[in-house]
Amino acid sequence: MSKLIHPASPVESAAAVSASRNGRWYEIINPDDVDSPALLVYPERAEENIRRMIALVGDVSRLRPHMKTHKLPEMIRLQLAHGITKFKCATIAEAEMTAACGAADVLLAHQPIGPKVRRFVQLAQKFPQTRFSTIADNASVLQSLSAACGQAGVAVEVLLDLDCGMHRTGIEPGPRAVELYRLLGTLPGLKPGGLHAYDGHIRESDPAKRAELCAAALAPVRALRRELLQAGLPVPRLVAGGTPTFPMHARQPDVECSPGTCVLWDAAYDTACADMDFLPAALVLTRVVSKPGGNRLCLDLGHKAIASENPHPRVLFLNLPDAKALSHSEEHLVVETERAGEIELGECFYGVPWHVCPTVALHPEAVVVREGRAEERWEVVARKRKLTI
Repeated sequence: MSKLIHPASPVESAAAVSASRNGRWYEIINPDDVDSPALLVYPERAEENIRRMIALVGDVSRLRPHMKTHKLPEMIRLQLAHGITKFKCATIAEAEMTAACGAADVLLAHQPIGPKVRRFVQLAQKFPQTRFSTIADNASVLQSLSAACGQAGVAVEVLLDLDCGMHRTGIEPGPRAVELYRLLGTLPGLKPGGLHAYDGHIRESDPAKRAELCAAALAPVRALRRELLQAGLPVPRLVAGGTPTFPMHARQPDVECSPGTCVLWDAAYDTACADMDFLPAALVLTRVVSKPGGNRLCLDLGHKAIASENPHPRVLFLNLPDAKALSHSEEHLVVETERAGEIELGECFYGVPWHVCPTVALHPEAVVVREGRAEERWEVVARKRKLTI
């Protein structure tokens, strides 16, 4: 059995398992109500993933899930119902949507520059019930934030963004980082919020090797934290990791964990992280629109409906596992399968995205599937770059 073909978990209802006529959990019994391509979301499976996240970390107060994966207010509310109060975001729109759902603590994990400085401060003004924080790795950004907060009469927390090996953003732990953190503590309108370290470069399939690399990447961060504390500077939190290193950081009681993909899961992590037991909770629905001959099928799953920044496979089909991508364009995906001769035009296939986060962002709405039936639609609110701020 493929790891992607997860059997029903103990908490899944019998109705959800038997919803389709042949017992395949992903099939919907009213496909004529859903045009394709479509994004399907299975809330019961997402909720089970939330339970597994909480069980893995042990203390729900140490969870700060990244909501960039789903961008859905309904998913935020579902996590709030399970006691999660802290969230991590990548855009102002994501932060606004999360705060509007009633989240108590929102971290914008994207250094605000240019107009984003003003927009971030406006967030703090509009949602006073939410504690906002952000990250910075540069003195000029801190000074701009301080000036904007002073003009608006608000105070926000800032976490020092550290480069722990990914070399994308952040300042290297060391004397310059200490100096920058000291500056942070002196600027009006800003409060030292601690340290942020994203180890997205660590993706080894072997969990032991992943754990070794995770510990090595975090060691300079911990050393910096000790130095700051010894200097009498407050370091209220350490936010670290993403999805692959979530199990490693979950074992560290002083780390706030920020997995994102766990809520919906995808084929990339299901393939690479066999040690992590989460359920695919978001699929793409596609149909056969042409049969060009041979063993080929043309599906209506183009670049506009499935994330295409990675090489193939960009999607793994649960009910067509031997499908091999031959070509991909804006509206079409041509695949090869030995079953092509027995498949009819209009037949539905259900695929697990290789990378679910940007796939969700391609769809204006998600079709909600409960107990095998496609029900209401959820607007993917935070796929927008701007909501009201």
